[in-house]
Amino acid sequence: MMWVLLYGCGGDVINHGNGGPRPGDTDAGDTDGGDTDTGEDTALPEVTAAELVARVRADGAQAMSDLAGEVGWPAATVDGLLVVRRGGGTWQVAGDFDGWAGQDMSCGDGLCWALIGATDGGYKFTDGSAWEADAWSRRYRYDEFGELSLVASADAHLERHFAVGDDTMEARNVRVLVPAGEATHVLYAQDGQNLFDPEAMWGGWRLQDTAPDGVMIVGIDNTVARMEEYTHVADTLDGVAYGGQGDAYVDFVQDTVRPLVATTYGEPAVVGVMGSSLGGLISVHAALRHPGEYRFAASLSGTMGWGSIEQHNPTMIERYAAAGHGTTALYLDSGGSYTDCADADGDGVHDDDLGSSDNYCENAQLRDVLAAGGYTYDVDLWHWWEAGAAHNEAAWADRVSRPLSIFVALH
Repeated sequence: MMWVLLYGCGGDVINHGNGGPRPGDTDAGDTDGGDTDTGEDTALPEVTAAELVARVRADGAQAMSDLAGEVGWPAATVDGLLVVRRGGGTWQVAGDFDGWAGQDMSCGDGLCWALIGATDGGYKFTDGSAWEADAWSRRYRYDEFGELSLVASADAHLERHFAVGDDTMEARNVRVLVPAGEATHVLYAQDGQNLFDPEAMWGGWRLQDTAPDGVMIVGIDNTVARMEEYTHVADTLDGVAYGGQGDAYVDFVQDTVRPLVATTYGEPAVVGVMGSSLGGLISVHAALRHPGEYRFAASLSGTMGWGSIEQHNPTMIERYAAAGHGTTALYLDSGGSYTDCADADGDGVHDDDLGSSDNYCENAQLRDVLAAGGYTYDVDLWHWWEAGAAHNEAAWADRVSRPLSIFVALH
């Protein structure tokens, strides 16, 4: 079996942090700040800028993380809009609010801060030579110069929530593509740090460039426990056992991430889930574990043979065969190539042809199982083979428009 595809070309390498700094790697308390997508956060009652600066001086990154969840940065105070940069040196804040001329920040003891007269637009920190995005800003986007922090935006933009976790799952960042205007669909997607950042591995997915109008995309960062969290059962690779925390992970999405989105933005009526490789596996698992909760599940190059590599635990192929026809519309694809899909070891899974790649045979088998179980092509079942496509973010970015166009047409 070509289990190397779990790792090949970075598709399933544990890649926490490729989406830029993760300053929120601490427990942050409440993260459902309740702000709208236009950036009008609610000021803390009667709090002054000086009080927030004193809080950051005392508690450092923890205070930055806590305040990111409470009001979001820049922080609205009774004195005005506060920006804070932790670290040494002398810095200015510049942006659309001052024509990018640069406003001096008050700096000392490893902290710089300023009140800015802005209601929308972008900003960055500069020391006169280097330019930095605000690593704690709630709202941001990417342009030709990299990440750009936003005070607010009525246009499509990204927002992030730091240190989102629960009693079982490690805290991680959640990144949200907020569309301009009303969101009619929301797609929960795995490997969040690879979905939007052009500097992510293999150029990332750049979903902000391909998302249809009205589609909100919630990117949930992976962690160092990716292979544990993204697998529904245990399996063994080269004699080492991995996996089996998939139930806890999809419950985390259902019970923690979705309520965060609903509280902050309002969850649109049409809900989907999507991922690639092991992220594709856990996405179709989410639909099976929480029936009726997802209108759509998309898996790109999904590792559907997981469970049968060196163990004999039920694969998604077997689980869907047993479940019968469900209510979630399913999109499956793969790249790579194949000669003849084989089950040489007789375990019921077509994963033993060394001439296949990118999980083609396992996805084709799941496709056939679904069709035999009552799913209908182009109604609630889609399959695509991108012949020769690699197992990486660049290949998934090239064809993600297919599942996105299917999803946005669903009601």
